Amino acid sequence: MIKLYNRTLSFFNTIEGKIAFYPTLLALGGFILSFSMMLLEENGVSKMILETFPRLMLQDGDTALTVMSTCVGGIISMMVFSFSMVMLLLSQASSNFSPRLLPGLISDKIHQLILGTYLATIIYFIFTLFSIEPDDEKYTLPGMSILIGILLTIICLGAFIYFIHNISQRIQINNILDDIYSKSKKRLEEVICLEDESSDRLKSTFPDSKNWYSYSTRRSGYFQNISISNVISFCKDEDIQIYITIPKGFFVLSHVPFIYTSREISEEKLKRLLANFNFSRGELVEDNYILAFKQITEIAVKAMSPGINDPGTAINAIDYLTELFTIRMRKKDNGVIVKDEAVYAKIAVVSFEELLYYSMASLRTYTKHDPIIVQKLLWMLGYLLNQNAEQNEYIEIINEEIKALKEDAKHAFGNERDFKAIMNLPIQN
Repeated sequence: MIKLYNRTLSFFNTIEGKIAFYPTLLALGGFILSFSMMLLEENGVSKMILETFPRLMLQDGDTALTVMSTCVGGIISMMVFSFSMVMLLLSQASSNFSPRLLPGLISDKIHQLILGTYLATIIYFIFTLFSIEPDDEKYTLPGMSILIGILLTIICLGAFIYFIHNISQRIQINNILDDIYSKSKKRLEEVICLEDESSDRLKSTFPDSKNWYSYSTRRSGYFQNISISNVISFCKDEDIQIYITIPKGFFVLSHVPFIYTSREISEEKLKRLLANFNFSRGELVEDNYILAFKQITEIAVKAMSPGINDPGTAINAIDYLTELFTIRMRKKDNGVIVKDEAVYAKIAVVSFEELLYYSMASLRTYTKHDPIIVQKLLWMLGYLLNQNAEQNEYIEIINEEIKALKEDAKHAFGNERDFKAIMNLPIQN
């Protein structure tokens, strides 16, 4: 039951990021509501309300049809406009910032819920219209259903106003950066908390997997997530150890070794093991904090391109990178999975050195011509030198990046004054 629950939860987390998930659920809710109201109308609920609050009921079928038809047409127009605004947001974010931002923007629950509210109301009106005839009198009209439809229309109007406000906020780069940072910080802190205190001591006990049995996946895609508890249970049941060769967030090719096991397993057991891995064609920061470093780095690089030329955005992006690297320095470069003082598996991880190099290599290449940005990068690296590091090697890695950045600046700057300003920055070692 626990394994089934974990797999169901993983599946739900995957489909929840699809733009059609919540609209589909709400549309189904509108369909169910319309038929529920038909059953209540057959039991005379409108007649009882008419006798108690007659002013809430419409008087004839023509008026009811006119009101409901007008509401449907207006909501369809709002839905089309809202959908157009979402597409505009995605297009602008892709062209001005980074295409990697699209999965996170598409999975915004606010946009999905608003579009779903429109769709649910339209479906409710359509099926309610089937029960109205032009010559119906007030005692035979589904007055309660019409009243609920009018209330849903008012809710849609409020949702439309909130949508305009939300879309105007979401399109601002400061809010985009803050959203990426918040999600990645939460995920990174979760990973740090899950690290077992004894994992570093047991790291040396994990055997060499060179002569182990290798297995590949049957499909390609980004290695998005893994059910740790299910993998540990599998290792316990089969009395084996496994090594996962691809870090989370990387693209896994089919028929390329993905898993090494300490002893041979059958095809059926391999399928059961691979069922605990989630692959996708997209990536979300909530599942992989590495993506946040990629996205923020690409935003900074794109901001410094000649077509955009926005140093302010690049500086803001570097500030957020500084905070994320500070948190990352509290994490070990260790992918060993430990449970009850026993080592069951190991996952290849993106080390701090690789993560810092990938970010700094792009930033050095595309921003080294701007002395202000170079000073900001040196300030970031100098700040990291003074932070608590989980491993002493992190400090040496940062010093190497400082040397590389100054070397690039030496060849990029044609002005001696700019170069002296860089070299004279107070960076404590």
